[in-house]
Amino acid sequence: MRGRLRKAHRLTQQQVADRLGVKRLAVARWEAGEAEPRAPHREAYVQLLQELAARYPEVTSSLADPKDLR
Repeated sequence: MRGRLRKAHRLTQQQVADRLGVKRLAVARWEAGEAEPRAPHREAYVQLLQELAARYPEVTSSLADPKDLR
């Protein structure tokens, strides 16, 4: 879900990583569900996902649980 939102906005993992101040590998692991962002990156990542979800509601409409954005 996180990766689909990122791709809908045509962002690379590196662009997201640069915006959040983390390594690209961290974003890849977050998207794969292998890890979760820690503070302070968690809040910034959630905010980014919420912004993208607002722009691309068709991506989030397939969510079973809106908490998947977190």
